[in-house]
Amino acid sequence: MYRARMTNTFIVWTLSLALLMSLGSAFVPGTHSQLAFSSSRKSSHYDGTALEMAADFSKVFVAGGTRGVGRLLINKLLEDENVQEVVALARSDEAVAELSAVEGVTVVQGDAMHYKTVEGAMDGCKAAITTLGGYIDEEGKMVDYEGNNNVIEAAGILGVTRVILVTSIGCGDSKDAAPPAVFESLKDVLGAKERAERILQRYYTNMNWTIIRPGGLKTEPMTGTAILTEDKTAIGSIHREDLANLVVKALSSPNTEKKVLSAFDPANSAGEAAKTAEEFVL
Repeated sequence: MYRARMTNTFIVWTLSLALLMSLGSAFVPGTHSQLAFSSSRKSSHYDGTALEMAADFSKVFVAGGTRGVGRLLINKLLEDENVQEVVALARSDEAVAELSAVEGVTVVQGDAMHYKTVEGAMDGCKAAITTLGGYIDEEGKMVDYEGNNNVIEAAGILGVTRVILVTSIGCGDSKDAAPPAVFESLKDVLGAKERAERILQRYYTNMNWTIIRPGGLKTEPMTGTAILTEDKTAIGSIHREDLANLVVKALSSPNTEKKVLSAFDPANSAGEAAKTAEEFVL
């Protein structure tokens, strides 16, 4: 399995067209010295009128779930009656304690930068979502590539065929959507995220993957007007809760298989491309 190493700088997207990308800390489990904390949840239920594939997502692995988009994502997953358990990754004792109190969450303490711990925690899950970003380990390695690559590789080895990777507008063929000055200042971290995207796209052809690239992130209540689009020329801001909501919707949508989608809120975006971008139908 192809795996590489890369170091990067921390990423902060500003609202005025800079991309505010702090997509959750790098958190993960330990295979050998793993600590897991579970809480009970409602009895299993599957709505037969829902998407047929939704039954496969009763247990979802989330990397980066202790803050930001990832933390909101856990809440949104638990609101979905087809999801019975979320396995969340946390490095700190404080994060473990906070998530352990959430019904339906199994918390695994460890570091996403360690492949074997990721694999051990993901084992038994039906789907994996990673929002990892904004963390550099003691060796200077950036989670934007290293941690995300560990999640992707573990999913491939374990046969977890449904994976959602959250990266950023500015990666890959959306490079031109970002203002040149913003792209230049963030090119290292965008490059790291893009490498993770390429690994998923090139080497996991049998996997049902989706890549979601948000624009500038804001911590405000959900608007409900944010969209996903295949338009790679558009950029705009999006509230973290809206992004989490779109990720959960994409999880069970068969239309998103092997799709690369941008996420932003046209109502809160200044650019014409964002206002006229065609919404992707989930």
